[in-house]
Amino acid sequence: MPRHSSNVPPLSGPALVKEVCRRIRLARSAWDAHRNQACRRERERALALYATLDEAAKEQVPQVLRVWLRYRSEKYFGAHRTPPGSPRQ
Repeated sequence: MPRHSSNVPPLSGPALVKEVCRRIRLARSAWDAHRNQACRRERERALALYATLDEAAKEQVPQVLRVWLRYRSEKYFGAHRTPPGSPRQ
């Protein structure tokens, strides 16, 4: 049985903001538990949803969550970092 139904409408408005916050919190809890792969996955999902928000909706995401997402994204998961699964030199 598929996990996601194709007849579910995409999120918008307050539901989308709530889902972004939920994803960021999941990523934070995975980070705190040292589960890097889960953190990376949830962070990618949160960033994808966050990118769809307009400026007014982005302001509804608590600043603590926005700062965490930006900080972790740039410092630990940025393009300058070695991607997971790559051989060390």
